[in-house]
Amino acid sequence: MSQTPQAAKFRPATEIDTLMPAIADPVTAADFPQTILRYRNDRAAASVGLADLSDAQWIAHFGRFAPLAGSLPRPLALRYHGHQFRQYNPDIGDGRGFLFAQLRDDAGRLLDLGTKGSGQTPYSRFGDGRLTLKGGVREILATEMLEALGVNTSKTFSIIETGEALERNDEPSPTRGAVMVRLSHSHVRIGSFQRAAFQDDKALLERLTDYALTRLYDEAPGDNPPAQLLGRVVERTADLAASYMVAGFVHGVLNSDNINVTGESFDYGPWRFTPLWDAAFTAAYFDHAGLYAFGRQAEAIHWDVAQLAVSLRPLVEAQPLIDQLERFPALYGDAMQRRFCWRLGVAPGQAPGPMIEAAVRAMVTSGTPIDRFFHDWRGGAAREGAGYDDAAWTPFREAIADFPAAPGARDHAYWSDDAPCSMHIDEVEAIWSAIDQDDDWAPLHAKVAAIRRMGEAHGKTATS
Repeated sequence: MSQTPQAAKFRPATEIDTLMPAIADPVTAADFPQTILRYRNDRAAASVGLADLSDAQWIAHFGRFAPLAGSLPRPLALRYHGHQFRQYNPDIGDGRGFLFAQLRDDAGRLLDLGTKGSGQTPYSRFGDGRLTLKGGVREILATEMLEALGVNTSKTFSIIETGEALERNDEPSPTRGAVMVRLSHSHVRIGSFQRAAFQDDKALLERLTDYALTRLYDEAPGDNPPAQLLGRVVERTADLAASYMVAGFVHGVLNSDNINVTGESFDYGPWRFTPLWDAAFTAAYFDHAGLYAFGRQAEAIHWDVAQLAVSLRPLVEAQPLIDQLERFPALYGDAMQRRFCWRLGVAPGQAPGPMIEAAVRAMVTSGTPIDRFFHDWRGGAAREGAGYDDAAWTPFREAIADFPAAPGARDHAYWSDDAPCSMHIDEVEAIWSAIDQDDDWAPLHAKVAAIRRMGEAHGKTATS
């Protein structure tokens, strides 16, 4: 039976119905032996009117998947294809997750509640449809850190332990199972369009284009809707690529089925934050060629967006699509400058490019950690005694002198901390070890609090 959330601002939606039945398959959630609430993101829940749910209601909806009143009556496993490490795969889709609900946030945006680890679907192939608890904990840490550093990311909404023991090749096994719910600005991805194009379904391509423009971008279709949509995706993904770089983040698996057409980052598997500005740093142990290395992420995302253009080609002539794709490098450069200055806490000025290039060269030459650099130079002046006097930093010291501090750049007490808040693999493993060995969740909660404090110190991201 459907349960009604006790929250005045809850605004359910069912916009995905306009794409049914072509876009997804109704599925049934797994029946877990236990449902132990481990994490609820009340900050995210407040934005969609669900923060007033009791723990029992929360578990009913996000552990046993009782429908949210007025939203989807049944979960939907989405259908899509995608290029995985540049190899086209028509045999994928939601294999261990589904679209559980749609709803609107306090700004009126259409959002999705999607799952990971909620059971097998028609696209599970040989998988068990489950998620490890460690994978859920890692996703909390990734999304919290990215949000604090201004990246447009999905939110980890809920983690519920399931009482199952899972076997995995990449974790000591048996390992604890969990089901995760994420809050996302859509689950329509480039791979959704690729599947429609692969099946020569022009009608579905047109419907996907209209859905993305009208429901996700809140725009009326113009004279050339496919090119209009591609232009928006180019803008959003160029900014996403820049935000990864400034955050020092490596997604690890930038396949086209992992690129949301809203430009929101999501689906975190083997992610890492690189300690140093190392273009060759990879997150996935299986990325032997470095296709998705730190310094190649813009290239990878641009390539994926080009596959969207190819998919839209049946609807429009090539040149308008090419024109939109060619905007990506300049947009990426602009976003890098804007976001770098934002994290550094300086006014962008007229031409920050040389200053940023000098900073990157100095970080590479000196081996200065990315987070340390941004912390020490916040507001455009080095912390006293921070040790930036050697010759490697001379060009940057000279360049940064032309950039005044942004208003209130160092007002927050965080900037007086001796060390920055970072998120590197040793700490991730230590947080997980406390949970795994002692069922001690205090280090995780403390880290989330520290990350959010850092996010408050940085302030609102500059978007233009």
